[in-house]
Amino acid sequence: MAGLREISGRIRSVRDTMKITNAMYMISSTKLRKAKKDAELNDPYFDALQEMLLTIMNASEHVKHRFTDSRPEKKGMDRTHAVIVITADKGLCGAYNHNVLKLTESTFSDSKEKVVLYVVGEAGRQYFASKKVHLEGQFKYTAQNPTLSRARVICDTMLKEFNSGNVDDVSIVYTTMKDQLTSEARIMHLLPLVRTEVDDRRDINPSSEELKFVPSASEVMDIIVPDVLTGYIYCALVDSYCAEQNDRMLAMDAADRNGSEMIRNLGIEYNRERQAMITQEITEVAAGAKAQKAAKARRNKADEKHN
Repeated sequence: MAGLREISGRIRSVRDTMKITNAMYMISSTKLRKAKKDAELNDPYFDALQEMLLTIMNASEHVKHRFTDSRPEKKGMDRTHAVIVITADKGLCGAYNHNVLKLTESTFSDSKEKVVLYVVGEAGRQYFASKKVHLEGQFKYTAQNPTLSRARVICDTMLKEFNSGNVDDVSIVYTTMKDQLTSEARIMHLLPLVRTEVDDRRDINPSSEELKFVPSASEVMDIIVPDVLTGYIYCALVDSYCAEQNDRMLAMDAADRNGSEMIRNLGIEYNRERQAMITQEITEVAAGAKAQKAAKARRNKADEKHN
């Protein structure tokens, strides 16, 4: 009976775990739909901003601006590269966190420039703390439910560091969904602005009309660029959040399938154990009946001799 009780306990444990994984799957599914809807609603606005930025950059190629200054005089360890790393707040989402952290390490571990990290998400903070890696900045709010206000805080921090000369390049490491089954960790360069990179980010068609900037192209860029960079960061936050929920859905679905397979195997093992026990009981009963029959025959034979 100890074997049957143990197997029954394991089956109950797996079923209880499957209740949790099913609930997490449904929650992630709801969050993913909401995040995708938010992204679709904001895409037209950011497309228009990026089209405007590319148009301004095309029309004012001769204009020097601090946001397009690549600072070629700074090289090697004199140049500081700020990297924003977007991770999740918890695990149980497949290789989502691993891919982001691995890409960050593989890309910047051997960099000839000084690299400073700014992390979003508790998983990233704990990972770098375990590696004793110094974090230049930590955005304490969670990676859940990305908002424009949070993206603007990150953007303002990076612009302040860039404009003051503390950092010379700004990049962001995030995750995007390639399709419903796979996601991909990517690096997007934010500052300084490079025309070809801006052109490649979206399928946009900048205006070819001759523009007149009032009061000047430089002052127009002062207004437009922070909003565009906020949009880039917000899109990265939303894409990462969508990828996290999608990866968690896939992980929970795989856990459900594995749980069902475990229950099936445990059920087979339970039935075999039960059948073996029943067979043993039948064998013991038959042996006992046979022994009693033999004993009765011996008693009858003894009685006949006595008489």
